[in-house]
Amino acid sequence: MKSTITRFAVRAMSLVTMAMFVGTAFAQEGSGGATKKTMLDKWVIDGGWTMIPLVVLLAITVFLMVYCIMNLKKDKFCPAPLRDELIALMGECRVQSAIKLASESPTYLGRLVAYALPNIDANRPEDLGKDGIEDAIADFTNNERPSMMLFVDMLALSGSVAPSIGLFGTIQGMVGAFATLAEAGQADPSQLAGDISVALLTTFWGLIISLIALPAFFFLKKTAQARESECVNTVEEMVNTSINVINAEAQLARIPEGLSGDDEEEGEEGEYAEEEEQA
Repeated sequence: MKSTITRFAVRAMSLVTMAMFVGTAFAQEGSGGATKKTMLDKWVIDGGWTMIPLVVLLAITVFLMVYCIMNLKKDKFCPAPLRDELIALMGECRVQSAIKLASESPTYLGRLVAYALPNIDANRPEDLGKDGIEDAIADFTNNERPSMMLFVDMLALSGSVAPSIGLFGTIQGMVGAFATLAEAGQADPSQLAGDISVALLTTFWGLIISLIALPAFFFLKKTAQARESECVNTVEEMVNTSINVINAEAQLARIPEGLSGDDEEEGEEGEYAEEEEQA
């Protein structure tokens, strides 16, 4: 799947680059050599060479968004059938069967269960060594989080770098405009148009990329955190299920009778009846 997405991204970037050159060629065509600007000229080509890294960065941003959305699907983290089956096994205290089932699943939950459940301590039926299981869960999540968040964090980097590239193009355009003024000695709009296009278009596209990348980063970051929390909560629920099954009788023995107050009411009624008879 990863190789397929990578090939798709490379082809998309190649098509974008080819479109820029083809658009330039068509823009230069016309009757008698006259220049007729297209939308590609007005919004991309007129931005100068600084638009090349911006176009590449836009393609990378789109690729990262698609890749992260596919990589953070629920089926790859905590699929409902696997979750229900694991909880059912732990409800029967079949720990070995749960570990075997989890080890056969490539999902995040499967790998987490296969890593954490071997830390169950059968010599501590009151909590099954829950502290060791929690340490294993924390260790697993800390090891997995960097790789899980790698491409998501790259979106934040893309959203931060794009405005800087746009600002670089803006400064380049302004420097060119002032250089033109210094050479011509007067403000000729036709001479300044190219430099102004560089200044404005690069800033425009830098902001567009940032407005796409940063919201996507925060959304995907929250999604990744939710997927991780769901898997951790599932493992905790599995362990608690086994603890409750093992200690069911002990827990019932701790519950006193007469919590509803019926016994006290009957005792008070008996005392009132005795006082009335004596009176």
